[in-house]
Amino acid sequence: MGKDQTVLFHSSVFGPIHSRRLGTSLGINLMPDDGKVCSFDCLYCEAGYNAQGGGTTGLPTREGVAAQLEAKLADMAAKGENLDVITFSGNGEPTLHPDFDGVVDDTLRLRDRYFPQAKVSVLTNSTRIGDERVARTLDRVDNNILKLDSAVEATMRALDRPVSKEFTVERVVEQLKRFSGTGIIQTMILRGEHDGKTVDNTTPEEIEALVKAYKEIKPREVMIYSIDRSTPEEKLQKVGREELETIADKVREAGIAVQVN
Repeated sequence: MGKDQTVLFHSSVFGPIHSRRLGTSLGINLMPDDGKVCSFDCLYCEAGYNAQGGGTTGLPTREGVAAQLEAKLADMAAKGENLDVITFSGNGEPTLHPDFDGVVDDTLRLRDRYFPQAKVSVLTNSTRIGDERVARTLDRVDNNILKLDSAVEATMRALDRPVSKEFTVERVVEQLKRFSGTGIIQTMILRGEHDGKTVDNTTPEEIEALVKAYKEIKPREVMIYSIDRSTPEEKLQKVGREELETIADKVREAGIAVQVN
């Protein structure tokens, strides 16, 4: 199965860290600081599997997040530190927080006050974009980064392991079209094995299906990347830069901007 890997983030505001995709990034974790809550249970999740449980601390309050964020931004500004981006990430799916829209509003307000040049990014697994309130909130951020790891149903289910059986590739591709021209699609490229079964989204059939989906969605950009840190499923292989660039070229041939990380 894999290793006993647990949550990464033990506070609601963490960092700043250097993100290979986003620059100097201050993170916001809207999930518990001692557990994981997510609508996916990805084989590669750096925060571990959902089986570790939701912890005991519960979700942070909107007011608590705003207070932590303002204290951190004020301190960074006073020290003359740089900040490129504030990123919603953490121990699970940020859009599951019941006050997600309010927290984003607070974050944009505080960003404008302390670091107006910084971008606000949300990393979402796309499971909640059918909710109009969530979708409108994502419209307001600078970088709406939406997951699509495979456009083949069986591969998506094996790799991302969505909690809801109603979540399908067909449905999410249709919903992602709402963000045509503004959304950034993020795709994890890997191959390996889980429970004795091969998991591989690098095959020609997989890449062809992804390119077809990207063409339908028409995103602002696609980000493709591979494993960078420890994963709960140990039998996963990082795909090298050269192979990622080859895949990216196929996407570029379709007229879509690609960033390889």
